Amino acid sequence: MERLSLNPLREAALLWWLRRLLKAEKVDLVHGFTIKCAVYGSLGARLARLPARVNAVAGLGYVFISDSPKARLLRPVVRFLLRVALGGPRARLILQNCDDVALFLEARLVQEEQVRLIPGSGVDCGRFVPADWDAVGLRSGRLRVLLPARLLWDKGLAELVEAARWLRAAGRGVDVLLAGNPDPGNPASVPESVVRGWVAEGVLEWLGHVDDMPVLLRSVDVVVLPSYREGLPKGLIEAAACALPLVTTDVPGCREVVTHEVDGLLVPVKDGVALARAIARLQDDPGLRRRLGEAAREKALREFDERIVIERTLGVYGELVGNVAGKV
Repeated sequence: MERLSLNPLREAALLWWLRRLLKAEKVDLVHGFTIKCAVYGSLGARLARLPARVNAVAGLGYVFISDSPKARLLRPVVRFLLRVALGGPRARLILQNCDDVALFLEARLVQEEQVRLIPGSGVDCGRFVPADWDAVGLRSGRLRVLLPARLLWDKGLAELVEAARWLRAAGRGVDVLLAGNPDPGNPASVPESVVRGWVAEGVLEWLGHVDDMPVLLRSVDVVVLPSYREGLPKGLIEAAACALPLVTTDVPGCREVVTHEVDGLLVPVKDGVALARAIARLQDDPGLRRRLGEAAREKALREFDERIVIERTLGVYGELVGNVAGKV
């Protein structure tokens, strides 16, 4: 599969390859993640006459978020393919937030009885644990702020840079960290040259891909995600499990993780100054940081622990192919 391919012959060959693979492996159930994999996995399963299809769509992706001419051109095609791929009595669609459920139903992409709402992919709350608060505090008097995400414009990178410049101009002692790599397969990817330009300007530190996220999260004070739209952002729930205060945008997916003033702060989308002011507020109030972080950890344990997500996902499998809990 090539994520950016629009060659119909190549795509047809891929579907035929999937059909042969699924028949050869005697697959009982196909579970596709993300829109393109959901479409191709489901179409391949239908061609192979498989009994059960489950698809999990974590957010709507570039085609539905972007206003670019290419995205607008592809949107009706993708809508049609989704209707074909997701339909049928032996299919289930897992969505991560109520806004996406409403959107898929309003667009008539799927029947209501086929949709299952499972918030996120889960987080290992035994691995993502808080640092010792008393040992953390403000390191050398500076606040460490982290954005963990793929380097895409729709993750709010432009707004992060705007906020970092505002904080620096205000004389704030804030270190802005960016963890993640560009995603060349996504049209919204931020070029590496642009990121290196921000580093050269001195507004942020780029860490690239980070293997040990629990260690990184325990070394920072605040996690931000000024995204334009999400399914349910894993970076935020990992930070929540580490009892970190969160700042994110009031958009679908993000507001499922953060309740304003309870376990984090919500800011308007595409507003770098509002993001900067929220960070400055947390810098000035360590007690607020601690209160929000502790509430975030409680919510992660209650709603986002991976054991909850696994149990509910196996329940969806069981609807289609019988009890599978004892087979995993």
